[in-house]
Amino acid sequence: MRVTGESVHAEREGRGASRAEDEGTGALPRYWPLLLVGAAVVPGTLLFLVGRWGDAPAVQAWRTVCLAVTVQALPFLLLGTALSGAINAFVPERVFRRMLPRRPLLAVPVAGVAGVVLPGCECASVPVAGSLIGRGVPPAAAFAFLLSAPAINPVVLTATAIAFPGNPAMVLARLLASLATAVAMGWLWLRFGRSEWLRPAVRHSGHRAGRSRWDEFRAGFQHDFLHAGGFLVLGAMAAATFNVGVPRSVLAAFTGTPWLSVLFLAALAVLLAVCSEADAFLAASLTGFPPVARLAFMVVGPMVDLKLIALQAGTFGRAFAVRFSAATLVVAVVCSALIGGALL
Repeated sequence: MRVTGESVHAEREGRGASRAEDEGTGALPRYWPLLLVGAAVVPGTLLFLVGRWGDAPAVQAWRTVCLAVTVQALPFLLLGTALSGAINAFVPERVFRRMLPRRPLLAVPVAGVAGVVLPGCECASVPVAGSLIGRGVPPAAAFAFLLSAPAINPVVLTATAIAFPGNPAMVLARLLASLATAVAMGWLWLRFGRSEWLRPAVRHSGHRAGRSRWDEFRAGFQHDFLHAGGFLVLGAMAAATFNVGVPRSVLAAFTGTPWLSVLFLAALAVLLAVCSEADAFLAASLTGFPPVARLAFMVVGPMVDLKLIALQAGTFGRAFAVRFSAATLVVAVVCSALIGGALL
């Protein structure tokens, strides 16, 4: 009896296992006809609805603006990040120190002007400035370079000239307003800056001994391009949504008052956080705003935005980032209004 009972028990277990195996492999689900109909109908319905929605004139206009801004700005973003990576990997930091006068009052404008010939994106300028301070460069000069390098370098100015064809005054106004902001902030730090606000983190930019410069260039270029490219796409989408989705009656409340339009686009530049190699094309697409407001958008963006505030807080400390970003925003708006009002 014991053998027979064990046999029966083993036979039942074998049948149960085979039944579970059949259900797990070859057996059809219980409601398979409904699942089959759903798999055939639901994707087709979604594709039909998306297609109908995508054929709407507003969506087509949104796609056109978004694609145009991205395609126009992408080559300059590529060139700018490549140059930034090359400088970071191949140019020794002692070159920056030798270029600056010993007196901080004179070193600030020289460091600001250096941004014209030393291109770099705003993401790279923050760690470079931190490393320069750690190696003896006066903080005021490092901050002037931090603000000017991503705002007035040749790639940015060339992109601005192409985004605003036949309008060299806009390129000149951007150069002067950005340079004035960078120099003014450097001098303001000399006068009002305090060492307890500045807590430089231990970071390194540039070449490390024992590592290949080409590997550092490739890694830096890849990081900057992917990081800035993501902000470019988001900025293009935001600009397209802004142009298509916001009613003209709402924009009239800002475009009708010059000073209000300047403040509005300055705040928009902080929120969008678009790379400086691409922001001119976004500014050019905001055709409903006066030239001075669009100038403020291009001056504020490379100096104060959400990602820069986060980078500055991580590099120099939160106390510095809050004070420096707020002061830079005010100075950039004032310089844009004064210089733009005179030239545009």
